[in-house]
Amino acid sequence: MIVPLKPEQIEQVNALVLSSCANCQDGCCLLMDDGDSYPCVQLLSVTGIFCRYFLTAVLPADKQLYAEIIQNNQNVKE
Repeated sequence: MIVPLKPEQIEQVNALVLSSCANCQDGCCLLMDDGDSYPCVQLLSVTGIFCRYFLTAVLPADKQLYAEIIQNNQNVKE
């Protein structure tokens, strides 16, 4: 499920990924690492939240941003 974001939320989400995601290292996703480095899909996104780990484990750390995003997407189920 893709959770849509407003354009002004993209920068906040990217900052949160870089500062708080345990699976993002130097802009690459450790969960996708199979010996090669793969860019973090969330950092590449300009339309929404594509990473379930980010949605459930990282985003709730920013209570205000989380509330804004979830409030705008009432159908989101974690």
